[in-house]
Amino acid sequence: MRKDYDSLKQLFRGISSTFLTFSVSWIFFWFWSIRLNPRMDRSFLGKGNWAMVAIYCLLVVLFFRTFGGYDIGKSRISGASLSAAIAIAVVDFIMFMFTVMLIGRVKFIKFILVTYLWMLVLDVCMLFLLIYFGTWAYRQIFPPFRLLEITGKNEGGLQQKLQRRPDKYRITGVVPADTPSDEIIRILDDYDAVLLNDVPSSVRNSILKICFDRKIRVYYTPKLSDIILKEADELNMVDSPLYLSRNNGFSFEQRVIKRLMDICISLVGIIITSPLMIGAAIAIKVYDHGPVFYRQERYTIGHKRFWVMKFRSMVTDAEKDGKARLATQNDDRITPVGRFIRATRIDELPQFFNILIGDMSVVGPRPERPEIHQEYCEKVPEFDFRLSVKAGLTGYAQVYGKYNTTTYDKLKFDMMYVQKTSILLDIQLILLTLRVIFQKEATEGLDEGETTAK
Repeated sequence: MRKDYDSLKQLFRGISSTFLTFSVSWIFFWFWSIRLNPRMDRSFLGKGNWAMVAIYCLLVVLFFRTFGGYDIGKSRISGASLSAAIAIAVVDFIMFMFTVMLIGRVKFIKFILVTYLWMLVLDVCMLFLLIYFGTWAYRQIFPPFRLLEITGKNEGGLQQKLQRRPDKYRITGVVPADTPSDEIIRILDDYDAVLLNDVPSSVRNSILKICFDRKIRVYYTPKLSDIILKEADELNMVDSPLYLSRNNGFSFEQRVIKRLMDICISLVGIIITSPLMIGAAIAIKVYDHGPVFYRQERYTIGHKRFWVMKFRSMVTDAEKDGKARLATQNDDRITPVGRFIRATRIDELPQFFNILIGDMSVVGPRPERPEIHQEYCEKVPEFDFRLSVKAGLTGYAQVYGKYNTTTYDKLKFDMMYVQKTSILLDIQLILLTLRVIFQKEATEGLDEGETTAK
C-alpha cells in the first residue's frame, strides 16, 4: 500500500511537471511563430521552429530542476511559485540573447526585448495558477504524513520546524529513544512514517532495519559521520564490500577553474552592482554621516585571517562593549538604511572585492569571526572542519539554512558542501542564491537575548 502511495505521488509530479513544461513551451512557440521568427532574414520553416521549441524545453527542464520549480506538493505555493518564476526568467533571458544573435539586426533588439518581457509576464501568471491549483489538488489527494517521532536528548526544535508544514507532516506520536523496541514495533503500523530525531546510533540502526523490513519510510537527522560517509566511494577490490572515505577537496584543475570563476564573477558583479553600491554608500553617509564600510576580521581556509568588507548596517558603536554579537530580531542597533540593505543583501556586495583579491570564494562556508568561531568550537569541536575549504559569499548553509540556523545545523550544511565539492555544485548554488535573495525568512535574526546561534 505504501509503495503504491509513493508511486501515485511520483505519477502526479511527473504529470504536473510535464504540464508545466508544455504550458510555458506553448507560450514560447506562439510568440516565436507570430512575432520573432518573421523578423529573421530567412525565417525558419517547420524543423527550425521545432528545434527552437526543443531548445526551450531543454532549458526549462534544466533550470526548473535546478531551482525546484517542479516541486509541486513538496514546497509551499509561494516557494514553488518563486522558484518557477526565477527559473523561467533565466530561461527567457538566455533565449532572448540567443534570439538577438539569430536575428542579428540591432534595430530589432528593443522589439525582441519587449516580446520576451510580455512572454515572461504570461509565463509567471500561468505558472502561478498552475502551481496554485496543482498544490491544492496534491493536498486533497495526498494528506499529510502521520509521523511517529522518536527523540533523543537534543530535540533541536525540529518538531516546531515541521509544524510549519502542516500540509506535509503531522507528528501524532512522540516516544523517547529508550522505549523498548517491542513497544515501538507494536505501534509502528499506526503511522505513515518514523522521524528519528537525534537518536543514538545503536537504537537508530535497529529501528531502520525494522522500518526497512516493513516498508515504512524513515526521516532522520544526520550525524556528522553520516555526512562524511555519504560521499564515500564504493570499492570492489576483494570479495568483501568496502567504502573509501577521504577529504581531498578540489583537485588542482578544479582549484584553477574555481579561482578563474571567482575572478570573472566578482568583476562582473562589481560592474553590474556598482549603481546599487554607490546608492547604498550615499544613503549610509547621508543618514548619520558615519563610515560607509564596515571591516571585520574573519577566518577562511586553514584559519587564515582576513578583513571582510560590508556596507555598515548598524550604528557606529554597535559593539561598544567589545563583545562580538550577531544581530537579533528587531535589533535596535540596525539603522533604517541598514534594515533595507540587509533584507536585500546589498550590505554583502563589497565582498566581491574580497573575492577578487582571493580572500574569499563565491561559494563556500560563510566566514566567522575568530572569537565566535572559537566559541562554537568549544561547544562543537567539529566546527573546525569548515575551514578545510575557502570561505564564500554564498554556500550550502546560505541556500538551505537561515541567518539564525543553529550552529550544529550550519556545520552539517557546510560539511555537505565540503564532502561534495565540485564546480557543477558551485554553479548550482550560485543559481539557487538568486532564489534566496527573495526569501525574507532567510535573513531572520537571533532571538532576543542571544549573541550567537545556538
